[in-house]
Amino acid sequence: MKIAVADLATLVGGTLLCGDPAEQITGFASLKEAISGDLSFFHDTRYNERLANTKATAVLVPLGFTELPAHASCVAVADPSRSFELIVETYGFQPDPFTAGVHASAVVAASVQFDPACVCIGANAVIEAGVELGGEVEIGAGCYVGRNARIGKGSRLFANATVHAECILGEGVFLHSGVVIGADGFGYEFSQGRHRKVRQAGIVQIDNDVEIGAGTTVDRARFGRTWIGEGTKIDNLVQIGHNVVIGKHCVIVACTAIAGSAMIGDYVVVAAQVGIAGHVTIGSQATLAARCGVTRDLPAGQTYLGFPAIPASEEKRRLASINRLPQLLARVKELETKVGGGGAV
Repeated sequence: MKIAVADLATLVGGTLLCGDPAEQITGFASLKEAISGDLSFFHDTRYNERLANTKATAVLVPLGFTELPAHASCVAVADPSRSFELIVETYGFQPDPFTAGVHASAVVAASVQFDPACVCIGANAVIEAGVELGGEVEIGAGCYVGRNARIGKGSRLFANATVHAECILGEGVFLHSGVVIGADGFGYEFSQGRHRKVRQAGIVQIDNDVEIGAGTTVDRARFGRTWIGEGTKIDNLVQIGHNVVIGKHCVIVACTAIAGSAMIGDYVVVAAQVGIAGHVTIGSQATLAARCGVTRDLPAGQTYLGFPAIPASEEKRRLASINRLPQLLARVKELETKVGGGGAV
């Protein structure tokens, strides 16, 4: 791959501020990792030092930016991050194109409803009886789709994803490798000295345009449905318990755990390693900062910190008070010394 800097500037509608327009770009990298021949981008003044020291051959910079490195070609664009993404999408690594057909090693039950001319089923995939597959669905190698599951148009299961029986996926749903949809919810009753399993007879419903990252699990409901709303994006290694309801266009980041029957509104942001207790309700447009512990209902539209999660302003005051404790303790000891020694206070 060799692309002239001038051609890249034309692609993104940028202006070459300095450098050789004929310089050839052969790769892409961050400012810190870039070597000669790489294109990178700069969009945050926190990385001024990285820009000054980068070995990149060319850098995309914001309009009006003037602190240009002398050794690199610089192209001014409105949004360096988005322009870099467009260039990589055009010239970088390309995913395999959709190719309809059923691999010879796939096991597809006779009652599966699909059009072989419009669906791709990979090697060693298993599709059980009664499944319905929409047009342009892609089932990756080693995937399993249980009986009577429904998968909507344009959805994709990456290699080794699992959708258990009766679950419903809308259109444009992406499940990355290792995702498990519809495993049993974690339900037991303690009786006569042992844990008795409670049957999990519900389903999982995933609405249109949801993407779920590798290794995430969404448990089937005890009854009714575990439900993920349209447009929600879920990171890797997230646990979603039975009968959880997640609203539309939420973002849930890695290693979050959501216990059974929790209710999450629309446009909620849940940062990494958050724990949400069962049967709580989180209002729409709330933001939960990393490592929050949610133990009670939280109203809509606020940002929460800490364990148990409280409004961010309260938690910040609490943390500031804690940070002053060493000084306060030193002051108390000083006063005690003065009192004990008969000194004036």
